[in-house]
Amino acid sequence: MAQTLTHDFSSAESNVPWHVWTGVFAATSILFGLYWDISWHQTIGRDTFWTPAHLAIHFGGILAAVTCTYLIFSTTFGHDAAARGTSVGVWGFRGPLGAFLTAWGGVTMLTSAPFDNWWHNSFGLDVEILSPPHVVLGVGIMGVGIGSLLVLASQMNRASGITKQRLNALFLYLCGILVILHLILVSEYSDASLMHSSAFYKMHVFGTPVLLVAFARASGRRWGATIVASVYMAFMLAGLWFFPLFPATPKLGPVFTNVTHMVPMGFPVLLVVPAILTDIVLDRTAGRNRWFQALLLGAVFVAGLLIVQWPFGDFMISTHARNAVFGQNYFPYAFPPSMYKLAWEFQKDATQSAFWSGMGIAWILAVFSSRAGIAFGDRLSHLRR
Repeated sequence: MAQTLTHDFSSAESNVPWHVWTGVFAATSILFGLYWDISWHQTIGRDTFWTPAHLAIHFGGILAAVTCTYLIFSTTFGHDAAARGTSVGVWGFRGPLGAFLTAWGGVTMLTSAPFDNWWHNSFGLDVEILSPPHVVLGVGIMGVGIGSLLVLASQMNRASGITKQRLNALFLYLCGILVILHLILVSEYSDASLMHSSAFYKMHVFGTPVLLVAFARASGRRWGATIVASVYMAFMLAGLWFFPLFPATPKLGPVFTNVTHMVPMGFPVLLVVPAILTDIVLDRTAGRNRWFQALLLGAVFVAGLLIVQWPFGDFMISTHARNAVFGQNYFPYAFPPSMYKLAWEFQKDATQSAFWSGMGIAWILAVFSSRAGIAFGDRLSHLRR
């Protein structure tokens, strides 16, 4: 009898709420669909709105929005005193803070769909990821992602035992998804040809340290930032190595490059190195002044990125990277062979002084980004509603 009671108690303690699983699944569906959609545009073209990739993206948004709308309505009109006690009020409704943001994000994602359809019908193919309808979609996706993270964080901060451990693992995974989403949005500045320019470093310190520092602090893990960066690199490498295994050909013209398989996104930024340095600084400066921490975090992030990406850029533009492992031989069907050389030569700052001025700006951005991450992480670690 004692063993049975112990087993039942452990099972109850290790229970992860269904809406947490739903939020994680929705974010995963959105991310997979987004990567697939980018690959689809590069390989097949935007032949119809009803592509499997688009359906995966919007399914995730709808699933998250419906789940959180149910949470809000069940908390507002239900009789669960515990649920109401861990909720916030918005316009007369009650629910978890993240549920309101997630529901709004899902609605924003759906709003972007007809906008995107009209945009393509009016202007044809996109020439960049950050087109106006994609910006609206991106804002909605980040709303769903951050909202789902807030729901998970509040649940994790109230949990204990095995449940807390499992929620913590899901938290780090979801944090990794948010980092991937952020870096996909700025992926046009991740090309190897930019790795010897200050533009590459300024773009990658604009928001990335916010996420890594915040998630590392909120997770309470010694290597939180490293785990999150590893999730990013694992997903991007999986996309690079597995998408080309599937045959596909363009359906729209003009076709300048002969494409026979799905074209993946590029090799990921070596984020794990600055993430390791971030974890070390957070551990060594625990309890110190927040601005002092931010100064060091900004410095090690920029330095770590520069130390690995500069020599890696030399490798990536060489012939040694033009293979299936590093992906420097993949080009979209609309990319003419006469422009291949642009991927294999550096776009540098006009002068050395311009480069170092740009790197100084990158460090300043990294400092403020790290400080914002510290504040965000502290809020996340105390969130219970």
